[in-house]
Amino acid sequence: MFKVIKEKILFALRLSDQPQVKLYNGYGNQQSCVIFGHVFSLSPLPRKKYRDNFLSNTLALLRLFMVKPVKQATLQLVWENKLYTTKSAADGFFKFEWTPGLQLSAGNYEVQVQLLDQANNIRTQGKASLLIPHQNQFAFVSDIDDTFLISHSGNLRKRLFVLLTENARSRDPFEGVVNHYQQLSLASAASETVNPFFYVSSSEWNLYDYIKEFSSVNKLPQGVYLLNQVKTISQILKTGQNNHSTKFMRIARVMEAYPQHHFVLLGDDSQEDPFIYTKIAEHFPGKLKCVYIRQVAKNKKQPVDEVLLKLAASGVQYCYFKHSSEAVIHSKELGLISGLVKT
Repeated sequence: MFKVIKEKILFALRLSDQPQVKLYNGYGNQQSCVIFGHVFSLSPLPRKKYRDNFLSNTLALLRLFMVKPVKQATLQLVWENKLYTTKSAADGFFKFEWTPGLQLSAGNYEVQVQLLDQANNIRTQGKASLLIPHQNQFAFVSDIDDTFLISHSGNLRKRLFVLLTENARSRDPFEGVVNHYQQLSLASAASETVNPFFYVSSSEWNLYDYIKEFSSVNKLPQGVYLLNQVKTISQILKTGQNNHSTKFMRIARVMEAYPQHHFVLLGDDSQEDPFIYTKIAEHFPGKLKCVYIRQVAKNKKQPVDEVLLKLAASGVQYCYFKHSSEAVIHSKELGLISGLVKT
């Protein structure tokens, strides 16, 4: 009887109590590849319908945080007939990092990670893509909230209101930002290739599918998403309020993986992007082509101006802008992009 009631509740909430390997797209080069994921014993089912309805959107958002991580789960990955194993951490997070034996051409490769039981039988698996970028000149690292997705990150009440009342298809990007990103994806790129994009955010892994859906619907460049520590439903009021110090490390790892690329960083002034990006410039001298900072905060212009002047003194170009059309013009003047400026 209890089992039947439980199944009905899970069905009503669109949750699953079957073990899940949630795998996220990874990245690599000829020397090292890395891919991340979580193991959950309770997780939301994929959203199929998007209604412009307050209650539907609220429940769908809350559902993303109704997760139960599994610690010390055994996982395996097979690559080029080699077997790699690892254990999940206390929050269910795991990472595989390996050296490919064969020369990898640029493109996306399917990766499968399998969850094993105590007898080493496969219980379930997750699939994702591994990005090997083209040997182009540039790579781009972008924040998400208030950089291209209007989020009100500086105001927790407004951020939660938008998250709870809108959905991934009804949310809005900033005017002109998609045009800018699409042009940057082709900046100095060889014929029929695109530049790699890495979306590094303080938003939680819970929002991975949400953000990917938004990006896909709005035709932002495909890329690798590197988000922050997963949260449960009891922590939802702290969404987006993570320790920003890990953002520096995530960007640094990407830049270390691609020493042949020059990087462009895109962020906003609602939280710590200008200060993190300045530290990145100090840590990787000569590797940054430009930094773009969207002005959304009302009371941060002076400290941001000061830190960006410090950035310029180190030889890094920057653009502190309110409208994406300004950033597009700057990118044209810098020689990053060409073509018509759209507003």
